[in-house]
Amino acid sequence: MTITVPQGTEVRADTGRPQLPPPRGELSEAVHAYLRGVGRSLPDRRSTAGADPYGEDLQLALHLAYELHYRGFDQVPDAVEWDPDLLRLRSFMEERFEDALRDRCGRFTDVDEAFAALLTEPAEGHGVSDHLVRDGTREQLREYAALRSVYQLREADPHLWVVPRLRGRAKAAMMAIEYDEFGCGRPEAMHARLFADLMSDLGLDPSYGRYLEAAGAQTLATVNLMSLLGLHRARRGALVGHFAALEITSSPAAARISAAMRRIGAGEAAVHFYDEHVEADAVHEQLVRREVVGGLLADEPELAGDVAFGVEATVLLEDELAAHITGAWEAGRSALRVPLDDLTGAGRDEAGQGEDV
Repeated sequence: MTITVPQGTEVRADTGRPQLPPPRGELSEAVHAYLRGVGRSLPDRRSTAGADPYGEDLQLALHLAYELHYRGFDQVPDAVEWDPDLLRLRSFMEERFEDALRDRCGRFTDVDEAFAALLTEPAEGHGVSDHLVRDGTREQLREYAALRSVYQLREADPHLWVVPRLRGRAKAAMMAIEYDEFGCGRPEAMHARLFADLMSDLGLDPSYGRYLEAAGAQTLATVNLMSLLGLHRARRGALVGHFAALEITSSPAAARISAAMRRIGAGEAAVHFYDEHVEADAVHEQLVRREVVGGLLADEPELAGDVAFGVEATVLLEDELAAHITGAWEAGRSALRVPLDDLTGAGRDEAGQGEDV
């Protein structure tokens, strides 16, 4: 199956890797230069200790370091993934980010309390999906898709890292959910592919990493949390909590966005992505709570606090992203750092030929 992209989009060599986005400060500038082979040194712990843990600079620098464990960047050698100096800087940035999160979390130490809060606290009325189903314009739905593409075009990838760190019930159930996320063996049904189809339907470029430049720190923080938890065995409990939070809250929001897509007259592919998540995530919710979380805690009950932290940190960052997006829209502004029409080749409704995801 061929994914189409808007006509007029700049054609790049099909490496499957994104271009490095422009830096946003001293940390990201140093990482950017190092990845391009023109920087000789990287910042020390003192530099990261003074950085805003949720700011554009640290979040982009951390994302650049993490992306090396996914597809990497065009013209950046694969070997840089395990460069010791870059890994050292990454650990300093991770420490700064995680410490800030833990300072704001801690409301729950009991997993059942954390899940009960997800299910009972009022969430409707002020979230992004509520805005979209009620007042969302076609352009706002396109902006939302562009922001979410930073994760959705690699949907479920960071969660696979937890599989070899689980056993028994938890591992079997996690693999059952992941098998569904990856299309049950059919590439055209992979959730990342379905999102690429959605983007094409909305006149967006579905190339992996295409809208990284437009995504602000709030978006990057939600994605960086997945990598932070996924890349470290010691954080396996928190990653399970993160995964559970996503699955538990996904289905109702997906139903609202699906309705918003229908209201603006979006195509079949745009509607199908969210319809698929309404059904799939309702099933996944039960499986992840009973078998993934239940199995993990039956094997390692001492990880209950980590699972609760994963839930709470996920909700915290998702709420901040939602506040940023709806605040911008309600003020009549774009939610993107760079509006779609200002990105080369973006912001068009016509579709041309593009690359497979």
